[in-house]
Amino acid sequence: MIQGEQITKSFGNLQVLKGIDIQIPAGKIVSIVGASGAGKTTLLQILGTLSRPTGGKIFIEGQEVSRLNEKELSQFRNRNIGFVFQFHHLLPEFTALENVCIPAYIRNTPKTKAEQKAKELLCFLGLEERMSHKPDELSGGEQQRVSVARALINNPKVIFADEPSGNLDSKNKQELHSLFFTLRDTFKQTFVIVTHDTGLAGMSDIQYEMADGKIVGSTGLAQSII
Repeated sequence: MIQGEQITKSFGNLQVLKGIDIQIPAGKIVSIVGASGAGKTTLLQILGTLSRPTGGKIFIEGQEVSRLNEKELSQFRNRNIGFVFQFHHLLPEFTALENVCIPAYIRNTPKTKAEQKAKELLCFLGLEERMSHKPDELSGGEQQRVSVARALINNPKVIFADEPSGNLDSKNKQELHSLFFTLRDTFKQTFVIVTHDTGLAGMSDIQYEMADGKIVGSTGLAQSII
């Protein structure tokens, strides 16, 4: 589903990514692990089209997204990609329901249809009693589930997550990890997750290990890919 070819990224004289080749099949949970500074988040942002590579190519479902202009990239992200971050980035003045609807509104989905989809997702995630609550009225685990619902609202083909359980306690962390696998099985979505959590990484279908801007190892299905 996603293919990166010789991806490089430099910031001035600092080369952060050093020629990465990576393949991510559809409907799998893929984790990217490694020490801080290995380049994991930079790679995630480039694969998710939030940042452009200095060199190399990125294909998502056969389309070379690295060639799209900014407007085309924005439209492509809105239609095909969802994001979950360590910090939830929920808008504090809006309710859980309204936060989830925002990507659908950007896509020009009619308000009634967007709200219906958002309600279905929030119910699926066990938040049916929390829809009218604002972020500061929700627990950390509830806020993260709202951000997951927001990521799912446009039925994306792939969800990118950067340390999604980094700010959660052990109970909420375990619930979030289980949720990812439920979503994979229910909606057949692909997940690409940067994580320091060895438990989540070990459960993944594929695990890539990074060090010094390169992929230095893989486990799971990745061994038959690279």
